[in-house]
Amino acid sequence: MRRFEVRYIILLLFAFLGHFVSAQTSSKNSFDLKDGDRVVFLGNSIFENEFQYGYLELALTTRFADKGITFRNLGWTGDNVWGEARSTYTNPPTPYEHLIEDITKTKPTVVFLGYGGVEAQEGQAGVAHFKEGLNKLLDKIEELGAKTVLLSTIPVVSTDTSQHIDNRNADLELYSKAISDVATQRGKLFIDIYNPILNTSKKEAIVENTVHLNELGYYYLATILEKALGLDAAKATTAITISGKKAEASNARIVANDNETALVKFTVENQYLPLPSPQSASWIVDNARIVRISGLKKGYYTLTSENNEVASASAKEWEKGVDIKQGPQFNQSAEIRNMILKKNELHFFQYRPLNQTYIIGFRRYEQGRHVKGLEEQNLLIKWLEGQIILNSEPKEVVYELRKLE
Repeated sequence: MRRFEVRYIILLLFAFLGHFVSAQTSSKNSFDLKDGDRVVFLGNSIFENEFQYGYLELALTTRFADKGITFRNLGWTGDNVWGEARSTYTNPPTPYEHLIEDITKTKPTVVFLGYGGVEAQEGQAGVAHFKEGLNKLLDKIEELGAKTVLLSTIPVVSTDTSQHIDNRNADLELYSKAISDVATQRGKLFIDIYNPILNTSKKEAIVENTVHLNELGYYYLATILEKALGLDAAKATTAITISGKKAEASNARIVANDNETALVKFTVENQYLPLPSPQSASWIVDNARIVRISGLKKGYYTLTSENNEVASASAKEWEKGVDIKQGPQFNQSAEIRNMILKKNELHFFQYRPLNQTYIIGFRRYEQGRHVKGLEEQNLLIKWLEGQIILNSEPKEVVYELRKLE
């Protein structure tokens, strides 16, 4: 082979590898939300159960706090890509038509898709049928002009050896691969949550009833998605150096101290609000700010904000760095989460009323007049959405440091 031919092949190879690496990088960091986007969570219990916790929506809301993003949760326990769990009243509509109606009404621009867990019960024999349904559903979502993020299945977790979870998990992994294959073929973003959840479940109790995430599980799932979407950020660190009556700050701003008992007063600006930790594990704060304060004399010192204690530690501990795990930013985040939960509950009972057969089903001729009442709930839902958007941007936090006597 001639030398120039070898060089030409090598150049082509490098070009291909460069394109491949670039594609891999861009696919991981290409996720973004724009002003006015409507995000829909669509799938089985992985999303329906989340509406009582709100972590996924809170994470995306706070990471895109400068955008007017709204959310709808269409998760349905036991559902599959054919919408068969939605057969709540006689035809028409068919369960699949019911599924498509639910999606269409939300007018999505971004859809997080979480299927495969129910279908995996069919094992290898059902993979082709599952792929067919998944592709058909993706076709419809594309027709609506929305982009899709596909999630893998989640594992079954149990210490009961009689449940034969290894076989069950082998099928779940098989269907995760099927989802990944479809995502690759169609150029969709795929996120593996199976392995992170499996690994975390070995250290923390995040799964209940072998197949459902608990509150702590959804907290972890939110952080998993953040990292997979390229939204995670390293802990912010603030460094304060005190020398006599003077103080210098890094990643903070020293302000005039009008309190004689305070050694230093400073403000910080957070990039985004933190996720409030589950009550079952309040010590978990992955995005806590670290505050380091040097130049303190031996003793104990407390950091306050809005006259409330935020953290207390010894001079040596402050010099090493203390995690800020509570304070105004956490209170603000908790308030937004509460509004998200109220909004999601209103929406849940709006599109899935307890007596839907009589209001929107085949017997709506009896109580169909109540549809107007369901539609009027949009006023409350939109008001809550407005409050969530208006209050999701982080506010400046003012801290004061005092010595404990």
